[in-house]
Amino acid sequence: MHLVYPAVLAALLFSVGVYGVLARRNVVLVLMSVELMLNAVNLNLVAFDAWLRDALHAGQALTLFTITVAAAEIGLGLAVVLLVFRTRGTADVDRLTALGDPSEAVEEPAVATAPEGRAA
Repeated sequence: MHLVYPAVLAALLFSVGVYGVLARRNVVLVLMSVELMLNAVNLNLVAFDAWLRDALHAGQALTLFTITVAAAEIGLGLAVVLLVFRTRGTADVDRLTALGDPSEAVEEPAVATAPEGRAA
C-alpha cells in the first residue's frame, strides 16, 4: 500500500477542518470542523500503522482512544452550545464575547471629573 494516498487525503481533510474553524461563525460548524481534523489524524494513525506493519497495532489503538476522546468532546461541546443558545439566543461565535450572565451589563468605569462650579 502506498502511503502517499492516505497522507494526502488526511492533509486535505485537515486543511478543510482548519478552514472551517477559522472561517465559520456558528459554533456547531466549528465543532464539526474540529471533528474533521480529528478524523484526519485518525486516518494518518491507521495508515502509518498499516505501512509500518506494527505487531502491537499501536496506531489502531491510538485511533480508538482518539475516537473515544472525540465522542466525549462533542458531547460536552454540544451541551455547552445548547446552554449558551438557551441563555443568549444565538450560537454565533463573534457575538459570544463575555462569560457570565447576559443580563448583567458590564459598565464602564466612571471618569473622575471635578464637581460643577469648581475648576479641576
